[in-house]
Amino acid sequence: MTTQELTQQIHLKKSFLCIGLDVDLTKIPPHLLQLEDPIFEFNKAIIDATNDLCVSYKPNTAFYEAYGLKGWQSLEKTIKYINEKYPEIFTIADAKRGDIGNTSSMYAKAFLEDLNFDSVTVAPYMGKDSVEPFLAFENKHTILLALTSNKGAFDFQTLETNGNPLYKNVLATSRSWKNAHNLMYVVGATKAEYFAEIRKIVPDSFLLVPGVGAQGGNLQDVCRYGMNNTIGLLINSSRAIIYASSRENFAAMAREEALKIQSEMEEILKEVANTNFTN
Repeated sequence: MTTQELTQQIHLKKSFLCIGLDVDLTKIPPHLLQLEDPIFEFNKAIIDATNDLCVSYKPNTAFYEAYGLKGWQSLEKTIKYINEKYPEIFTIADAKRGDIGNTSSMYAKAFLEDLNFDSVTVAPYMGKDSVEPFLAFENKHTILLALTSNKGAFDFQTLETNGNPLYKNVLATSRSWKNAHNLMYVVGATKAEYFAEIRKIVPDSFLLVPGVGAQGGNLQDVCRYGMNNTIGLLINSSRAIIYASSRENFAAMAREEALKIQSEMEEILKEVANTNFTN
């Protein structure tokens, strides 16, 4: 999927919501545990109930790898289901990979070719040759960790190197890499005050933003400082939506929570259309 197609979906659905499919068998409704593949059945119900309210789904691969082969098969079934039934949805493999070049090539093949995700999250610590193998896939996207929402982000990401915080150097340096037009970036919503500075470095890139809601991030602040002229944001919500209920009505309740966020986004998009809200 191209970024132009993603932007079209944002305007069509009046939403820039990404729903994280982080499935924990200890949290899903108990009645699903009787089924052959409870993880997939849970995901399928959530997807069917919310696909018109979001533009992206983001399975965190750790929640599938933790269950071994069965978990991986559930992930395969989930992404295949989305691609076949809802091909307009932008899919993100939240894998946070990053290794020496030939290993990164295999990771890239696994997620972008074999599983056919639209994008994958990647750690930048090992530098250019560990990231460029992901960037080589046409109309696929590499979402680079830039400034994350966890407390430990301050251990390294904001430390000054060459007079700038490390995350700024990551952003600036990555723009020189081959096929950098396929880059997107992870920027945590809990650090909304940083968005204006980030937009000076990557004004046109999509930002994947975790941390709204449960982690304390504010959607209005993120949009005020992080939006660009093509919206350029994917706001992720996981637990607040998918675990809205542990009863048999879990999918309907997930839809209600997704609708609350989508409705707020729709109002923001109206404001964008009527004012100079974006940077």
